Amino acid sequence: MFDVVALGELLIDFAPVGTDESGYPTLAAKPGGAPSNFLAALAKYGAKTALISKVGTDAFGKMLVNTIKSIGVETSGIIQDDSVFTTLAFVTLDETGDRSFSFARKPGADTCIRYEEIDLSLIDNSKMFHFGTLSLTSNPSKDATQKAVEYAKSKGKLITFDPNLRESLWDDLEDAKAQMLWGLKQADVVKISDNEVEFLWDCSEKEGADKLLNEFGVKLAMVTSGAEGALLQNKNASVFLKCPKVNAIDTTGGGDIFGGSAVGCLLKLNKLPNELNQEELTEILTFAISVASLSTEKHGGIPSIPDEAEILKASFITDFKYDINKFFQLNHNYDIVNQITNAFSV
Repeated sequence: MFDVVALGELLIDFAPVGTDESGYPTLAAKPGGAPSNFLAALAKYGAKTALISKVGTDAFGKMLVNTIKSIGVETSGIIQDDSVFTTLAFVTLDETGDRSFSFARKPGADTCIRYEEIDLSLIDNSKMFHFGTLSLTSNPSKDATQKAVEYAKSKGKLITFDPNLRESLWDDLEDAKAQMLWGLKQADVVKISDNEVEFLWDCSEKEGADKLLNEFGVKLAMVTSGAEGALLQNKNASVFLKCPKVNAIDTTGGGDIFGGSAVGCLLKLNKLPNELNQEELTEILTFAISVASLSTEKHGGIPSIPDEAEILKASFITDFKYDINKFFQLNHNYDIVNQITNAFSV
């Protein structure tokens, strides 16, 4: 039985780690992709996860499958297709480590997955299903994603969603908005960034969280604001925490890692997302924001996820009231997780 199954991109992020004498960047290949980063964070802290994706049979595709398999993510749902290339993303960083992307994806393998290629038994044997919008940019992956979400909902799975806007991948930003809004309507738990809230509604993070809860039926809204902090909110409580001070060099994957860490904490607490109280939201946010902040001190997504020792020795940990230790190993209570899936099956 899996805790979380995700559908979406597994790709190579080329991270700039230096420049030559002419100013051209020196790039390091790092495994990534938003759903893959999300699952990697869950797996790092004890969850059972599986990925549904497509890569090429090229060297990078083979390396990616081996990498996520080595960190405990089930790979039987990854199709290796010799007719397409593994998707590549080229990252540029500003002086604060904030990133932007250029993609080699016309098409990339991740956009070529078809619904009939999906092993639906992975969804059957999971408690939660996660997806993002990069698989909604074009067919056949768009059709596959929408049908997979519909299937997961029909089976009573808890749905988690990350809009993960990458403007350069959309031919029409109105289509991007439409697909993001569609995804939000499917989801029980949403991780969204402040710039995505602004893109959709031109409003504040708090107003965006209110919209998610009151207009879209989301049970738990998680709104990240980069280095400024993050907000967690359900209909019981709302909590905002500032990010701890870290030596950020690369924010790639930080939001995905935040989301995966937060969902891992939700599993640990064994409560419905809409039943969490203020203290529990604060505990989740404390852990997730600590992990995500530390991840920005390294390059890439998957390789940057800190282990237990790195987190516990971080100087800012003593500033938090809550016990970080409690979230390292998930204590699975499948009766409670079944309550989660049953609660959202109607």
